[in-house]
Amino acid sequence: MTPERHQRLTSVLNKRQGNIALVMENVFDPHNISAVMRTADAVGVQDIYILNTKIPRHKKWGAKSSSSAAKWLTVHQYENAADCFSSLRKHYSTILTTHLSSDAVSLHSIDFTQSIALVFGNEHSGVSDEIRELADGNFIIPQVGIIQSLNISVACAVTLYEAFRQKSNAGQYNQPGLDAVRYAELFKEWGENSR
Repeated sequence: MTPERHQRLTSVLNKRQGNIALVMENVFDPHNISAVMRTADAVGVQDIYILNTKIPRHKKWGAKSSSSAAKWLTVHQYENAADCFSSLRKHYSTILTTHLSSDAVSLHSIDFTQSIALVFGNEHSGVSDEIRELADGNFIIPQVGIIQSLNISVACAVTLYEAFRQKSNAGQYNQPGLDAVRYAELFKEWGENSR
């Protein structure tokens, strides 16, 4: 590995945030998933959970949308909601879904400096009832238009950049967000991806 490559990988790993994850439930279009991955990489989110309880397991992502972001992320795939949430509960203290409901909080009132996992539903029906029951609450992205929803990749981008803003203001990108073991594992994996 060249010194320049070593520096680049170290620089990016130093900004990775271990206390935030994205979950996509039954998202059909691999290009939507890939677009989300590209945004996740851009703001330092390392962990993506793909939960497919109603559609086949994805074998690949839309390469043009992701610009190969998937190879720099840790992608966890599940076919069982309980198993997925069991794993999430081990790593994140709060799990919120995107859902338009009377008890939903605004995106801007969420504290993204804390440990959190964010669940986004599929393109047609959003987050399922089953998943909302497993989560700790719902949030919405404030909107004033006729149509009360955004494309999943846009919704994720808006949400992640609010998280990025809060975490930046709190100085969380000025210190490593991953524990030493995870950092070393990813550095080794990324070094192999660079060949």
